[in-house]
Amino acid sequence: MMKEKIVLIGAGSAMFIRGMIADILKRGMDCEVRLVDVDPEALEVAERLAIKMAVTSKSDIMIKASTDRRKMLKGATAVICTIGVGGRRAWEKDVFIPRKYGIYQPVGDTAMAGGASRALRMIPAMVAIAEDVLEFSPGALFFNYANPMSAVCRGVRKATGAEMTGLCHGVFHVARYLSKELGCGTESLSYSAAGINHLTWFTSLRCKGEDMTGKLKTLAARKIEKFRQQRELITSFEENGSHCRGNGMEVVQDPFSWMLTEMYGAFPAVMDRHVTEFFPGLFSSEKSYFGKTLGVDAYGFESVIAHGDSIYAEMEEVAFSKSPMPRKYLCGSEGEHEQVVEIISNIRLNREKIYSVNLPNRGRIPNLPYDAIVEAPAVTSGNGLRPLVPPPLPDCLAAILASKFLWIETVAEAALEGSMEKFVQALYLDSNSIDPYRTRAMAIELVEAQKKHLPQFETPSKGSGRICRIA
Repeated sequence: MMKEKIVLIGAGSAMFIRGMIADILKRGMDCEVRLVDVDPEALEVAERLAIKMAVTSKSDIMIKASTDRRKMLKGATAVICTIGVGGRRAWEKDVFIPRKYGIYQPVGDTAMAGGASRALRMIPAMVAIAEDVLEFSPGALFFNYANPMSAVCRGVRKATGAEMTGLCHGVFHVARYLSKELGCGTESLSYSAAGINHLTWFTSLRCKGEDMTGKLKTLAARKIEKFRQQRELITSFEENGSHCRGNGMEVVQDPFSWMLTEMYGAFPAVMDRHVTEFFPGLFSSEKSYFGKTLGVDAYGFESVIAHGDSIYAEMEEVAFSKSPMPRKYLCGSEGEHEQVVEIISNIRLNREKIYSVNLPNRGRIPNLPYDAIVEAPAVTSGNGLRPLVPPPLPDCLAAILASKFLWIETVAEAALEGSMEKFVQALYLDSNSIDPYRTRAMAIELVEAQKKHLPQFETPSKGSGRICRIA
């Protein structure tokens, strides 16, 4: 098998570098890993950590690092992007500014005001990366993990035509969750899931060939009844690094997702923390999530940010410490990284395996837009990832998704054109719990707060009340 030259752009990501290097070491892959980040300090942490992991494992993989991605891209066989323009500090503004206008989000990286604001920073940066990939490593496998996934992948393909594949562990994670809930071993569960990243519907579930749809709906009804009796929520999320049971009792998690399952007979990935953001009319205001406020006392946003900061601080300490590498760093872990190394390996070995990936629809789901980036199954082969045709989506689910894909088209155009007017339109389309005038004021404040990351925009005067579109 060829020697892989894997470029990781956004190597300063808090967890991805650790997980990816661990996966490479476990597989004994013959490769050269090239780390790229615009932050020299974060890059040094990533480089030191990767080298320390390789040395501890007695591996001879080569680690290189540079802030010059064009240099690192030359001759690359695979490119993986995990960038987050502005980091966690910019992400905080995406969520905290809309809060001032009465819009609450638990995540703010995919949908609603937070997702739109993030897209303005992410899409132009990813387009520039894609242009460099096409110039310096046109034959490389090209993967994106950066959010907002669908908007980034659509913007890149719209602007450059680059064959970017979006990957997320959400569907994989939920499949494991459902296998446990249904009492079916993970390897025995087969399924079909299609939709938009962070709102992908499991429309078919089978365990050893047996249809699980009826059992899933019965389980949903039982969980909802139990929730109605308890009215108590688990407000932690696995990425927070904590789990709680509430007064020693097991309580129903993700009640809205189970309500949707009872209604539609399909389970939404990746459950309430993300799914609620696709229903802003229901949950974006204070106390609207079953008496709690999303991002505050349900799936607290600040705790996610604090957890990310603490992970990075720990990585930095381990990277510079003279003490031995903690064994946990070399063990496999769940997370965004967990499939990409396997996908690359399966493609090189011409080994077939099905994954959930983000690629253009192109008619596979006929009641969704042709160019929309859908999250749906694809199979690895020696030629790459080949999209599969999932079972048709019911019109009721397609109707929910279609409006989101059209919102993404507006967001992508706003980011690519530097159009404040389209940004305002996108905000109102997907965060329409406030009136158009307050939406416009929020748009101005978001762009002003992120202006150092938005060279395509000319910030309008706060006092003018006008939105200026820059062609």
